[in-house]
Amino acid sequence: MPKIKKHRIGVSIDNTPLVDIGFLLLTFFMLTTQFKPPEEVQIVLPSSHSAFKLPDANVMSITISKDNRVLLGFDSQNMMAKLFGDENKLRMAVEVTTKELPDLLVRARIANPKLRTVVKGDKDAEYGVTEDVMDILQKTQITRFNLVTDLEND
Repeated sequence: MPKIKKHRIGVSIDNTPLVDIGFLLLTFFMLTTQFKPPEEVQIVLPSSHSAFKLPDANVMSITISKDNRVLLGFDSQNMMAKLFGDENKLRMAVEVTTKELPDLLVRARIANPKLRTVVKGDKDAEYGVTEDVMDILQKTQITRFNLVTDLEND
């Protein structure tokens, strides 16, 4: 055994590459994030006491605007491209008339039978248009749909 022990040399790790990797990951996620496109029309929802969670996927939304326009939208870009063409693929919804709405609903249900229907209506929209949309849903055998409201705070 030697009488003189060698001193242990401490190990130091350089953290500079770790910071570089952190910033590279941050810029990667910032550049690849897809933001939600803006809504076609601004809707002010009526208030309600009921709380029911809307489905996250396979959603077909029928929007009724303040000026009684009807818009049809899907959460899937592929479905938007199938029904409205590639030029409307990135839009949230497309304006339709009540005459062409039944055919579009049937074509959408044939393309994806798992679609869940959501009706969003502005609180100042006329009730007649909403009634027409509900009649169209009933005629096309879509009897289960959700009415979107704003949760009222007590």
